[in-house]
Amino acid sequence: MHAIEVADPRDARLADYVDLRDVNLRKSLESEHGLFMAEGEKVIRRALRAGFEPRSLLLTERRRAALDGALDGVDAPLYVVSEEVARGLVGFHLHRGALASFRRRPLPSPAEVLRGARTAVVLEDVVDHTNVGAIFRSASGLGVDAVLLSPRCADPLYRRSVKVSMGAVFSQPYARLDDWYGAPAHLRAQGFRTLALTPAPGSVPIGEAVAEGAGRPAALLLGTEGEGLSHRWMEQADACVRIPMAGRDVDSFNVTAAAAIACYELVRPASAPAPPLPAP
Repeated sequence: MHAIEVADPRDARLADYVDLRDVNLRKSLESEHGLFMAEGEKVIRRALRAGFEPRSLLLTERRRAALDGALDGVDAPLYVVSEEVARGLVGFHLHRGALASFRRRPLPSPAEVLRGARTAVVLEDVVDHTNVGAIFRSASGLGVDAVLLSPRCADPLYRRSVKVSMGAVFSQPYARLDDWYGAPAHLRAQGFRTLALTPAPGSVPIGEAVAEGAGRPAALLLGTEGEGLSHRWMEQADACVRIPMAGRDVDSFNVTAAAAIACYELVRPASAPAPPLPAP
């Protein structure tokens, strides 16, 4: 691709990249123009491999060759700027030296995402972009089939979510629920057994609950960072489950660590058994 050198951070051609740390501005701009940002060479390459269409790409001078070999056939402008221009444009030191603006796609419906799925993770009001990205990375890496988001969950395609997920948001099937109130009932109607992750009294070890429902599709419900799941979702769930803890004044993990452990337990029964260890 022919690189276009730009020397002014106020150049209108770079408008997609303005003030990347201003959350309110970015939400408005990205919603209005139907775009999302990918940061870093690896993440950009994964977005391209996933078939997302770039609006433009931006590299700093020292990273001019970072995307060599990835842009064949890409019909989008490639801007090259100095470190100083990049800092003035995005609002911080762009140490990875690579950004790209991509066009969003229409999201599938929850029914489409759940069709044929055996495992799902359902997030209720997880509002931190970092946490959403980390959960997507765990779900994708461990082989969860689908992710559903309540209406107030953070955007998986916000720059921070994309970055933390290392591009897992591009390949992990997901949808956003229109109805928070009836979400557990909707999952049950789709044939899923719902497991609400909570340290509340009466919850059972997640491994036991998964084994009890072996052979039936299962959906893991995860709640917001501070309060956890709402009482409504817990009351409607088929089972309340917990991660067994060793004690020492720790009764639970943060939502990202809990999601990784619980996703492993959710997926493990469907995986091939590990080969036996060799005899000593």
